Amino acid sequence: MLKDKKIAFIGSGNMAEALISSLIDSSVFNPDDILCSDISKKRLEYVQNNYTIHASSDNIDVVQKADIIILSVKPQIILKVLDQISETVDSSKLIISIAAGISLEIIQKVLSREGAKTCRLIRAMPNTPALVQTGATALTKGAYASENDLKSAFEIFSAVGKTMEINEDLMDAVTGLSGSGPAYVFLIIDALADAGVKVGLPKDISMALSIQTVLGAARLASESGDPPAKLKDMVTSPGGTTIAGINSLEKGNLKTVLINAVEAATQRSRELGSIQKKNAGLI
Repeated sequence: MLKDKKIAFIGSGNMAEALISSLIDSSVFNPDDILCSDISKKRLEYVQNNYTIHASSDNIDVVQKADIIILSVKPQIILKVLDQISETVDSSKLIISIAAGISLEIIQKVLSREGAKTCRLIRAMPNTPALVQTGATALTKGAYASENDLKSAFEIFSAVGKTMEINEDLMDAVTGLSGSGPAYVFLIIDALADAGVKVGLPKDISMALSIQTVLGAARLASESGDPPAKLKDMVTSPGGTTIAGINSLEKGNLKTVLINAVEAATQRSRELGSIQKKNAGLI
């Protein structure tokens, strides 16, 4: 489906690099068929030297040469980028945005410049474990995108992990859970490592054990097919060490704290979207 297609990344940061690297490693795209742009000359030199792809400081240049465009810029600057490339984009190009909080309605509005242009749009929310091909990505399809466009997006993001389709009204919740979730897990790993030191373990050993414990638990949850509550019970014996630890976690309301974190991040995603919606003249 992606054979003979060219893909361009506007913005060449960590997420774009994760996709570029994985797309090349999995032979979804050849380096000759990948383009990227960025405002940082140093970043462009790095990406070009490491992946032998076409790099340019000119967004319009890469858009003109590509069939698929990945908008991998920060939400705060995406309106400026969309306005810049609007005259270059038409229905022959598939546009995929990974900017948090930016709705398909906003992208369509800015790209069409008040006209009747129909843009093939897909919105995606990947997360940072894409850097090691274990990412989680949610996709939602715009009104003018085809099923083949969605299949193309699945092929692209499946190169960096698990991919699923959702309704757009759930995208802020995805941002709050899997988009921001890795940071919560990193915080838990760091806390477990500090706890190990507190009870007498050397720092390096404690950190290694913490990381492997979280990695192993996640893999077991993924591959066993059992619900987490059942897996928890497998570790927990009556009157044992684990139930003592769980009791302490419950006293500290760990579950409530994590739920609140997801809700707060989801709300912030909605706020960012409302700000850009207002900037685009939609409210």
